Amino acid sequence: MNDIIPITGNVKFQLTLDPGVWIFDDRKVEIKEFFSKETEKKDELEDYVKSASENWDRTRKQGAILPPVNKSINRFEKEKALTGTFGILLEPFLKNAEPGEDAALLLIERSQEETISIPLEQAYGSLLGFSVNGKPLKEDGPIHFYYGDGSNQSEPIKNIKRLIVK
Repeated sequence: MNDIIPITGNVKFQLTLDPGVWIFDDRKVEIKEFFSKETEKKDELEDYVKSASENWDRTRKQGAILPPVNKSINRFEKEKALTGTFGILLEPFLKNAEPGEDAALLLIERSQEETISIPLEQAYGSLLGFSVNGKPLKEDGPIHFYYGDGSNQSEPIKNIKRLIVK
C-alpha cells in the first residue's frame, strides 16, 4: 500500500498528500464533531484582518513582541490526538493545486481499479479521514473520503490511491 496520494489531472500544480503528517496539522478536525454540528464557515479574510489589527494595536502599545513559534499541546490535546478519529478538509489542497478553469469533476481512483466521479464543487466541502482511534488507516487507507454533507459517514470511500481533477 502506498501512503502518498497524488492530486493530478487538470491542475496547475500536481500535489502529493501525505496523511501521516496530518496528525500535527492544526486544520485537522474530529470527524464525529464535524458531522454532528453545523460547521460554521469561517471568513478567513475577516479573521486575518481582526488578528492583524489586534497585533497592530498591541505593537503600538507594548512594542514589538515576537509571536509564539508553535502552539504548545497540553496533556488533554495529546491524549485526544492519540485516541481520536480525525479528518482534514480537502479544500485547501485543491485550492493549492489550482484546478483549471474548465475543471468540473474530481475522480477518486481506488485500488480495486474502480473510479468514482463527483462534481468538483462538491469535493471542496469534502473531508479526508486519516485516523481512526488514534491509528493511521493501514488496511483500507491511507485516507477515507467523506462527502461534506455526511451522507456517506458510515460508509466512506476507501482504498483511495489517487485524486484526479478533470
